[in-house]
Amino acid sequence: MAPEINLTGFEYEIIQAVAEEMGREPVFVPNDWDGLIPGLSRGLYDCVICGIEITVEKSAEVLFTRPYYVTYEQLVVSKTAPPVTSLEQLAGKAIGTLGQTAAVGMLHKTPGVTVKIYDEEINAYADIVNGRVFGVLLDYPIAKYYAFANPNLRFTGPPFGQISYGIAVARSNSALAGELNDALGRVIASGKMRDILSRWGLWTPMVADTFGQPEDPSLPDTEYRAFVAETTDQPTLWNRLLGYTRFWPLLLKASLVTIEVSLLAMVFAVALGFTLALMRVYGPFPLRWLATLYIEIIRGTPLLIQLLIIFYGLPNIGIKLDPFVAGVLGLALNYAAYEAENYRAGLLAIPKGQMEAARALGMTQRQGLLHVVMPQSFRLVLPPVTNDFISLLKDSSLVSMVTLIDLTGAYKQIATQTFDYFGAGLLVATFYLLIGLPFVRLARYTEQRLLPVNQRRPSRRH
Repeated sequence: MAPEINLTGFEYEIIQAVAEEMGREPVFVPNDWDGLIPGLSRGLYDCVICGIEITVEKSAEVLFTRPYYVTYEQLVVSKTAPPVTSLEQLAGKAIGTLGQTAAVGMLHKTPGVTVKIYDEEINAYADIVNGRVFGVLLDYPIAKYYAFANPNLRFTGPPFGQISYGIAVARSNSALAGELNDALGRVIASGKMRDILSRWGLWTPMVADTFGQPEDPSLPDTEYRAFVAETTDQPTLWNRLLGYTRFWPLLLKASLVTIEVSLLAMVFAVALGFTLALMRVYGPFPLRWLATLYIEIIRGTPLLIQLLIIFYGLPNIGIKLDPFVAGVLGLALNYAAYEAENYRAGLLAIPKGQMEAARALGMTQRQGLLHVVMPQSFRLVLPPVTNDFISLLKDSSLVSMVTLIDLTGAYKQIATQTFDYFGAGLLVATFYLLIGLPFVRLARYTEQRLLPVNQRRPSRRH
C-alpha cells in the first residue's frame, strides 16, 4: 500500500469543490509530471488536475473541461540581470523551463535560445542563482510561488502568451468529462472558485475577465502568505532536524516498498538468470541463440526505458500491470541478464574434468550439474551476485517513475515540501545505506561459511 500523502494547494481545493458538486469523494493518485497524461490512458486515475495546459496537441490525446484557470508565462531572472522586454532578447542565453509546457514551444521558436528542461521548478530557479541559466520561463502561478519571494530573483518582461488550465479526462470517458464540466461551471458561478483563488493569491484581472467576475479578490491571500512565511523562514539546524520527524511515517513505508521491490526482483532475477546461463552453456543451439539475444538486448538498453515500456507501453496491447508488479518485473527482467553472465562465468570456471568424473561415477549430466558443478560455481558467483543486489537496491529508485512511492519518491516529496534538496538527500541516502548494510554483512557471512574449512578466516574469539 502506498504511503499516505498530505496534499494542499489551490487545485486540490478546486477538485474537492468539484467533487462535492458531483456528490463524489475524490481519491488522489500521485504521479510524476511526465506521466500524468499517459496515466490516464492506462487507467491509473479518472482525471488529472495539475496545471495541464489546454493545447491542440494535448486535446488530441485527452478531453478537457472548460478552463478553471487562465494565466500567462512569466520570465524570471537574477536581480542583477538587465530587463527583458521580448523573448528575442534571450538569443544566446540558456533559459530553463519544465517539459510539456507552452513555454517550451515559445522558447524553441525563439532563435538562438538554449532551452534547458527541468523535472522540478525549484531546481530551475535555483540554477538562476547558481549561474547555470540566465532565466526561467514558466507559468505565472509557478513563478509567484517559487521565485517572487526570493530576494535573488525578479520578474521581468511583459506577460508572454496566454494559457488555460483544464481538467483532463481520457477520450473514452466523455460522460465523466461532461459531469466535471457541469460541476466546474457551478463552482465558478457560485463564487467558490473566486474564493479559492483569492486565498491562494492567484485571482488576477485575466482570470476575472475570463469568468466575468469582479477583479478584486474576494478574500485575503492567507494561503499564499502562509506559504511564503514557511518557505522563506530560515530555521536553525536543530529545528530543521525536528521538522524532518513528521516525515518518518512516509520514510518507513517507503523503505518497506523499496525492500519488497528489491528482494522480489532479485529472487526472480536469480531464477531467470540461472536458467539463461544453463541455456547458454548446456542448451542446444536454438536455446543458446535465444538466451544470447535476450541478454544482449536487455544489457544494451536502459533500465528506465524498459520500465516505462512495461508500465506505459504494454497497455497499448492490452496488458495493464499494477505499479508494484511493473516495478518488480522491470528490475527482475533487467538484472536477470547480468545474473546470467555471472552464472555462465561460474559454470565455465569449473574444470571439465569435474563433470567427466561425475559421469564416470555413473551420474547423469543433470545429476553432475546439480551435485558437482553448481555447488562449486555458486561459491564463485556469490560476490558478484551480492554486488548486483546492492546495485539493484539502488536502481530500485527508478520505480518512482511508475508511480510507486519508494525512498526516491519520498525524497522528491520531502524536498519539494521543505525546499531542502541537500538535507533531504542526505536523509534518504542514509536510509538506503542502512537498508543495504545488513545484506552486505549477510553475504560476507555466507561467503565465509561456503569456503573450505582450511580457507576460512580464523575466529577472533580469545
